[in-house]
Amino acid sequence: MKPRMDKPRKILVIDVGGSHVKCVATDHRKPAKIKSGPKLTPDSMVRQVLKATRGWRFDAVSIGYPGVVRRGKIVHEPHNLGPGWVGFDFEAAFGRPVKTINDAAMQALGGYEGGKMLFLGLGTGLGSALIVDGVIAAMELGHLHYSHRHTYEDHLGKQGRKRLGKKKWRRKVEKVVAAFRKALLPDSIMLGGGNAADLKRLPPQTRRGDNSHAFAGGFRLWERQAQKGKGRVKIGWTIADEGSWDPTAAEEAAG
Repeated sequence: MKPRMDKPRKILVIDVGGSHVKCVATDHRKPAKIKSGPKLTPDSMVRQVLKATRGWRFDAVSIGYPGVVRRGKIVHEPHNLGPGWVGFDFEAAFGRPVKTINDAAMQALGGYEGGKMLFLGLGTGLGSALIVDGVIAAMELGHLHYSHRHTYEDHLGKQGRKRLGKKKWRRKVEKVVAAFRKALLPDSIMLGGGNAADLKRLPPQTRRGDNSHAFAGGFRLWERQAQKGKGRVKIGWTIADEGSWDPTAAEEAAG
């Protein structure tokens, strides 16, 4: 039987990247790093993480995964890591409850301040997530076609920045942000990822994210937060495709 707990007190947060895996915990905020890359399997990652965090105390684990996650399960193998991620039992490997979420969604959650927020991660590719009143929806906007030959990720990702040059790339970012704002109507847009630092100025009505938001998002995944207001439900952070929203509780709260 897999371990369960209602209120974990100490959390280990793991941010899985293409070049490094970074870990922090409730009592250890300086990241421990291990090398990542095309040969990294989930089993190897768990062993190296446990070695790098030896002596750390934690009751539960949050994992930000660079790929598609549905209902807390990895459903596609990563592009830049080794095989074996789909179907891997992280709870058995760590011996603790585990929540897995798309890495862009985890960073978005860490910088979320309320309302409807769009997150765009300018990194190796283009990560994206939308949060509406605490409900998190990981997205793959980068895979949409920008033109007949190129996707949004082709232009805004690392290779696009190299191909276009920084000046043209910055103009492209501003144009794409404006288009997504018109299409998705967010209250705010946060630009994160390593390449966000290359923006000399931010597009109008956006703010710059920070990589530390990924860790904050991992901690937030285990929080319970009361939403105030008539008809609101006391819920935790909800992943849109997990089906964890309770309509019965909503009806009771609404009276």
